[in-house]
Amino acid sequence: MARFLISLPALERNARILHDVANASGARLLVALKAFSCSAGLEILRPYAAGCCASGLYEARLGARHLGGHVAVYSPAYREGELAELLEFAHHIDFNSIPQWQRWRNVCLAHPRVQRGELQLGLRINPCFSTGHTALYDPCVPGSRLGIPADQLKDVDISGISGLHFHTLCEQGAQELMDTFRAFEKQLGDLLAAPQIRYINLGGGHWITKPDYDRTALIELVREIRELYHVEVFLEPGEAWAIHTGVLRARVLDVFESLGYQHAILDVSASAHMPDVLEMPYRPDVFAVKPGATGTPAVMLDGEAYAAAGAPGEKSHTYRLGAPTCLAGDVIGDYSFDSPLQVDDTIVLDDMSHYTMVKTSHFNGVPHPDVAVLRADGGVETVRSFSYADFESRLG
Repeated sequence: MARFLISLPALERNARILHDVANASGARLLVALKAFSCSAGLEILRPYAAGCCASGLYEARLGARHLGGHVAVYSPAYREGELAELLEFAHHIDFNSIPQWQRWRNVCLAHPRVQRGELQLGLRINPCFSTGHTALYDPCVPGSRLGIPADQLKDVDISGISGLHFHTLCEQGAQELMDTFRAFEKQLGDLLAAPQIRYINLGGGHWITKPDYDRTALIELVREIRELYHVEVFLEPGEAWAIHTGVLRARVLDVFESLGYQHAILDVSASAHMPDVLEMPYRPDVFAVKPGATGTPAVMLDGEAYAAAGAPGEKSHTYRLGAPTCLAGDVIGDYSFDSPLQVDDTIVLDDMSHYTMVKTSHFNGVPHPDVAVLRADGGVETVRSFSYADFESRLG
């Protein structure tokens, strides 16, 4: 049976790095639940994170339960009942548009938690400054619905607003953040310096736990913002907490030749279980379980040896790894292996903690992988299994 396997020690390794950055800079680092929200993993992150950022009520409730701490919420639009519940426990609620702010302003400002200062209200800004390479993930593309361009704030009553928020990055470094902040500062530095503004949220997309990320530059930027503008600084990385912490184990169901290609059908789906493979697009590293593997590189996980697959044609046997769905494009990619693949071989797809479980579906009725965790003592525990009942219950 396919399964996601999440390494709790690896999660803690990332969390320690992020905690050190928070301590050195004075920033408050939140977990972006849209990227990673496995409850067993969140319990590991809890001692290191300042809280969570959520995209709506359900994520906010999950974060409050499993992470505690600060709950920051941003959504492109709020429903009345959803907002009413968020007002009872969130700490920041950021609004996406001037009409949203105007619609809910009086309701929010009348709430006792706002009046006591327990809950602060903010606006998401679109600095109209793109640094990304994939339009699907760029909130600053022309026609974006995410955030308020600075010129729309003219002559608008924003009394009651105490925070500003922008989120423009995706898998990027400190330099892109610095460039974006300078653009934001040029447009809204005067407002950021106003006494009413108490926090700025620099969003997510920061690859802080990558080995080549310039953490010193990030720390210096946060310190500068705090000292110059006298505001709390929040960052909400997602992938940085969970990168290189888990895999998706799959099984080969069939191997055959068709139209000049060798195909290997796995029991997992890119569309249903790892949609970033199609959307980014993202090419995961792949390993084949081969007892006693000694090739370079070879890695060990869960007591087994994994031989790394190569690019097409790099090794002796090339296969197109595909899914057991009817979607023609549900293909993981072309990979080569030292020896032929066979039915029941185990294939491991690396870096499958973030933007996988949070986006999975039961498309085509493909069985959903189990969710398991690898503990520090080497033990593996399945924390969630899925059945036909889960498939049927989602369909009404």
